[in-house]
Amino acid sequence: MTSQKSLNWGNNFKTSQLQILLADTLTIFWGDWLELRVRIAQVAASGLISPLIYILAFGLGLGNSIRPGAGISGNYNSYLEFMLPGMVALSSMTISFGGTTFSICGDRLFSKTFEELLLTPINPLAMHLGKMLAGVVRGLMTSGSVILVALIITRNLNFINPLFLLVLILNCAVFAGLGVIVGLSVRSLESVGLYNNFIIIPMSFLGATFFDPSTLPTAFQAVVYLLPLTYASTGLRAATNFPLSQFPWYSIPVLLVIAIALTYWGGYKFAHQQD
Repeated sequence: MTSQKSLNWGNNFKTSQLQILLADTLTIFWGDWLELRVRIAQVAASGLISPLIYILAFGLGLGNSIRPGAGISGNYNSYLEFMLPGMVALSSMTISFGGTTFSICGDRLFSKTFEELLLTPINPLAMHLGKMLAGVVRGLMTSGSVILVALIITRNLNFINPLFLLVLILNCAVFAGLGVIVGLSVRSLESVGLYNNFIIIPMSFLGATFFDPSTLPTAFQAVVYLLPLTYASTGLRAATNFPLSQFPWYSIPVLLVIAIALTYWGGYKFAHQQD
């Protein structure tokens, strides 16, 4: 009887802890959302310029000279159709990372309000999750604009199917989580530029957004598959153009594991942050 009561108490304690974690996470997210909601149009449009330029230059320009079977595998009607899912992955990565990083840097380095957040009686893990969730929303806003362009061009409703959206959300979570960690680590905006130049820009071109990794030499494939964007790009492309039997299911646990690892790293950073 006593052991049963102890077990029930332990389960209730775990449930209450999860409820507190969720409430704290939503509290942090709500603070960012109050600022974000007045700039929805700006955020949605800010990450649309680069994908549109890539679509015009590569998809409609250079892409006219690339035919399915010549450098890309699969039953695509055009190179543009092949490239559009990668543009969704690219836009979600850029804004999830950049928006989250600059939001935290602004609070830390300019407004000096970040210390107030650190002094609040909130679980450090919830702080990371709340900031990451805000980054996910930023990424979804921008990638939603690219998805709208893709729907207009291709009229392929698979751009909004549940599997596509799941991979997209995981991709946003990975790079929003990375943005939180970078935002907590840098000491100046110039340092943000270094991370962007050495991580985000190379990944934009090497993350299977413009090419099919299966056509690369084995050694280069090993490098490309070290990048999380590769799993997002191939997953989104398969979700829009391939049957379920050909979907790379490994991409979901890979992105999920990376997101979880970054979450614990971010929680550790928040717990030891000194500004």
